[in-house]
Amino acid sequence: MKKRKLIKILVVFGTRPEAIKMLPLINQLKLESKYFDLKICITAQHRTMLDQILNFFQIKPDIDFNLMKQKQDLNLLTSKILVKMKKILRKNKPDLVIVHGDTTTTMAASLSSFYEGFPVAHVEAGLRTYNLKAPFPEEFNRQFVSKIAKFHFSPTSINKTNLIAEGVNKKNIKVTGNTVIDALFWTLKKINSNSTIQNKIERQIKSILKFNYKKDRFILITGHRRENFGDGFVHICEAIRDLALLYPKINFIYPVHLNPNVQKPVNKILKNLGNVLLIKPMNYENFIYLMKYAYLILTDSGGIQEEAPSLRKPVLVMRKVTERKEAINTGNIKLIGNKKKNIIFNVRELLKNENMYMKMCNKSNPYGDGFAAKRIVDFLKNLYFKEI
Repeated sequence: MKKRKLIKILVVFGTRPEAIKMLPLINQLKLESKYFDLKICITAQHRTMLDQILNFFQIKPDIDFNLMKQKQDLNLLTSKILVKMKKILRKNKPDLVIVHGDTTTTMAASLSSFYEGFPVAHVEAGLRTYNLKAPFPEEFNRQFVSKIAKFHFSPTSINKTNLIAEGVNKKNIKVTGNTVIDALFWTLKKINSNSTIQNKIERQIKSILKFNYKKDRFILITGHRRENFGDGFVHICEAIRDLALLYPKINFIYPVHLNPNVQKPVNKILKNLGNVLLIKPMNYENFIYLMKYAYLILTDSGGIQEEAPSLRKPVLVMRKVTERKEAINTGNIKLIGNKKKNIIFNVRELLKNENMYMKMCNKSNPYGDGFAAKRIVDFLKNLYFKEI
């Protein structure tokens, strides 16, 4: 029998959120090693936070650009990725380059692949705000990759509709769900099935928090978006301060992003409040575990908008627009902007109105069922191996 030619896949990512969402796909591709020759390339646009995720998922990259530098702007980062990607592409000659989402790594890796003539598949394709400044630069990056990509793996039918409206051939689009749900379920299963891991997580959380997080109400907060830098973060922090003073028995937990544009206003406005705990960014598994017990979540993150509905947690999104409209339509999340009065009003609504709170909790997740990675790999198997 003639031996089947392996399809050479190069998976490229560089940040912690990308890693979380790509690792389920990597694991699924590894399960299909008789079909695919997989190589993993990281740019390390993030470093420490990325390494933690790789360790937890037990993934070892084949190629590491190690590009993270302090005060590195987008121009420099993009140019470094382009130069290094050219060498890797010419050396490895992949049949397909797979990228994810909307980062600078994704944009630059796709552009280099286009220049060198290698096809690109885009995971989490078709999300849109149609406002190039929100989120910045992510909205541009995502639209840019859609012009280059040959195959588009869209989390939802809305994302597919966006792509078709932009002229993408619907035969090259596959609705898969979001791989972040795969990662979430995988993580929860690993924690719940391993008492050693669970006990370690609980010890680490207890060493940080000053209250009983399993019994006492607390609000979990994240924030890092560029479009909120400046006045946006001042408004967010002032709202948290005022809420903490209004509700002294409720704790506010804020793992603070390492970016100085976040650190400065957060520490200036929130540092000396007794029921506001400012902590370092948490390990992924610790954060997921803590999110299970949160009363509600305040965020400007993308991934949390997708994860929290599976944990039945209401999410208030502190952004003017979101590319994740599905959960707004289903009622899982609410877009509240970054103005102080709006944040205070909407948090108070959920603290006072139990019916409204429960309506946001009791919703199914529109972003998937945990099988997105399998759908992507099945699509690729059918694409390259017609007899399957």
